[in-house]
Amino acid sequence: MAAGSCLLLLLLPSLVTASHRPPGCKIRITSKGLDLVKQEGLRFVEQELQNITVSDLHGNQGQFQYNISQVKVTDLQLAFSDLNFQPQQHLVFNISNASISLRFRRQLLYWFFYDIGSINASADGVHIYTVLQLAKDEAGRLKISNMTCNASIARMHAGFSGTLRKVYEFLSTFIVTGMRFLLSQQICPSLEHASLVLLNSLLDTVPVRNYVDEHIGIDYSLLQDPSISTDTLDLNFKGMFFPRVREDQELENHAVEPVIKETERMVYVAFSEYFFDSAMHSYFQAGVLTIELQGEKVPKDLEVLLRATFFGTIFMLSPSVDAPLRLVLQVSAPPRCIIKPSGTSVSVSAFLNISLVPPDRPPVQLSSMAMETKLSAKVFLQGKALRVQLDLRRYGWGTMGAWRESPPHPTHNCFLLSRFRIYSKQSALESLALFSLQAPLKTLLQLTIMPIINERTKKGVQIPLPEGMDFTREVVTNHAGFLTVGADLLFSKGLREVIEKYRPVPTVTAYSSSQPAEPSLDPSSI
Repeated sequence: MAAGSCLLLLLLPSLVTASHRPPGCKIRITSKGLDLVKQEGLRFVEQELQNITVSDLHGNQGQFQYNISQVKVTDLQLAFSDLNFQPQQHLVFNISNASISLRFRRQLLYWFFYDIGSINASADGVHIYTVLQLAKDEAGRLKISNMTCNASIARMHAGFSGTLRKVYEFLSTFIVTGMRFLLSQQICPSLEHASLVLLNSLLDTVPVRNYVDEHIGIDYSLLQDPSISTDTLDLNFKGMFFPRVREDQELENHAVEPVIKETERMVYVAFSEYFFDSAMHSYFQAGVLTIELQGEKVPKDLEVLLRATFFGTIFMLSPSVDAPLRLVLQVSAPPRCIIKPSGTSVSVSAFLNISLVPPDRPPVQLSSMAMETKLSAKVFLQGKALRVQLDLRRYGWGTMGAWRESPPHPTHNCFLLSRFRIYSKQSALESLALFSLQAPLKTLLQLTIMPIINERTKKGVQIPLPEGMDFTREVVTNHAGFLTVGADLLFSKGLREVIEKYRPVPTVTAYSSSQPAEPSLDPSSI
């Protein structure tokens, strides 16, 4: 028994670690962001309520028989509405003192008098209280998992026209009471369909696990249900890249967990070092961190530099001295990202192999040198794509640098210093000779190799936001082990536009049953 207790105590830390996986990406939506969502959501609710379908109403009271059909909402006034966070997983949408104007077709029979026409009615004091529960589904996607709704109508009035208007107004109690009941019963089902079906189809546009390019993909699945306080909604995403050749590969996350404390902007997105490390690890596993330049692709300045310095002696010793030159730059280990308050850098170790390639003969290797460099990194947003631009040049902004190259952009962050070192894998003498090549080779790599690398990463990776929602006024801020992007939001497309694009196609049966039947003009039918 004691041995079992000791074993449990030893396993407890590992069980806790396994149950809590730090997110590689975290998103916080603040109350200001929710206010923007409320404005667009209110327009969507108005459009949904205007499409309410009310069943035909028919009945009799003594000698008075009636049939009401073709009910149509003509106007909505939703003057007082609110959308709030409710801990722990809910959003509350409240509409009070709203009014709904209706128009419908009447068929009335009173003794021997038969009349048809239209009726204008209004429902006042409409109150709608809905609670949306948010959760992650089995695929790790954010969903509206449940909805509770309560709708009531305080009063309803109907206006009649025609020769029997006075009689109808006297007997309108039966019609108004029935219509009030039917209308109140249709509000919640309409909003439930709008939430659980239509809004969830909008959430389906958020990328969860998709391909970035032909080499890697990104996993944005939620790690747990959203966490909601009175002022914020926090979403923790796995934020892990994977190589497409091994999609089931999992890279363990040992990075610092992002912490978002700010609430001034509409939305904050945080990325840990793990997010960037997994991208570079995936590219390394995919075997694409290699660049080969041969013949005319080798920059002339670099070729002249190599032939005129230490390597000139090696070239002269080779019988293929006039053969084309081949340079192979290959990363030797997965690069690592380092994020500090001062900026972002990427540490890279690589091999540079220099060979002559005579026609119809095996290549002649001249030298193999190791390179260690710390690249400065600019992280910025372009649309909804997070992009990283790497650089070998030195930056000296503020008091930490000796000079200022250019003022920093408010949406960029840069590491202040970049480091570059080369040494020979073959001999100390050759390493000493390479010292004079270090500065010019660094410059040529900046002018030739870095553009190739940045072109490959030009597309960037999409941040998990629904279609039609974009960032504006972005600001990137560095912290110890992670960075945050604070921004405001705007709707480039309305909710209706996006939802209609992905609206499920109704079946023929569902479509035909939703159409109101044409009322009969035969008095005997009522």
